[in-house]
Amino acid sequence: MTIQEKKVVDEVSGWLRVFDDGSVDRTWVGPPEVKFMVDPVLAHEDYIEGVAVRDVASKTGSRVRVYMPETRPEDDPNEKLPIILHFPGGGFCISQADYFLYYAIYSKLARLGRAIVVSVYLRLAPENRLPAAIDDGFSALSWLTSLARSEAHDQWLSSRADFGRVFLIGDSSGGNLVHEVGARAGKIDTNPLKLAGLIPVHPGVVRATRSRSELEMPQTPFLTLDMADKFLSLALPIGSTKDHPITCPMGPNAPPLSGLHLPPIMYCVADKDLLIDTQMEFYEALKKAGKNLELFVSNNMTHSFYLNNMAVEHDPETKAQTEKLFDGIIDFVHRH
Repeated sequence: MTIQEKKVVDEVSGWLRVFDDGSVDRTWVGPPEVKFMVDPVLAHEDYIEGVAVRDVASKTGSRVRVYMPETRPEDDPNEKLPIILHFPGGGFCISQADYFLYYAIYSKLARLGRAIVVSVYLRLAPENRLPAAIDDGFSALSWLTSLARSEAHDQWLSSRADFGRVFLIGDSSGGNLVHEVGARAGKIDTNPLKLAGLIPVHPGVVRATRSRSELEMPQTPFLTLDMADKFLSLALPIGSTKDHPITCPMGPNAPPLSGLHLPPIMYCVADKDLLIDTQMEFYEALKKAGKNLELFVSNNMTHSFYLNNMAVEHDPETKAQTEKLFDGIIDFVHRH
């Protein structure tokens, strides 16, 4: 008797294949020259280019990667550093905190911003549909709260972190998590931890009907309409459409934004993003609800451009816009 081969029942080109037995293969099968961007980077507790990296499994069940900037000779040895809690993107279906593309960005942000970056390993769909990723993000914030209250201890964070200045940042679908985790945190007492700001970067906000920008803006390896549709169909609760509150937080199915307690928000968009129209719908809804908002626009750039390590390295305009985005984020953190 032969063992029947598994059959692919769904796939997102290059990124993900779902089989008839429910298993998922995320082995990169796209162009080999870009595979390095999704290769995992090992943690290193020695300082490389001014940053050490450690993976931590907390008692709350969350698993995180911590980027710690080195103390320089000119630094106050008692200085406390802000925490930037990071949620990876990937349509809730792919990518992990140890991808090279995140390592390249967030080790640099830790070094230049003089901040501790804590990047969350998220459970992925379709094995773990939403709200699993939101639960993981909130679990990581709860762990930080337990450290702030000395109910738990971490050899790095407990001594060097300023728990009164915690920021949430997320790329693409990670930007949705910034909003969801921030909204949850606004309903509870996190003292002495203080959520000082939210930084959604190119959030994956959409609606069931196509926007004009989805039809007119350029599709890129980081975002095509097919990718967005398939990832969200695999990630949202079964039976949901893109009008679900997680992906359409400005829509009629979402809780009123006016009732949410949110800290100041740096809302980052790229003007050539496929999702720019729905992103701006959400921005305007937040503004109408009276939230403390700053809009940061990257000109002539597409979705998650700053994560494309090859473009940042070889295209002067992408490099310049990435540096401007970094400067904007660092300035926002230092002002709050």
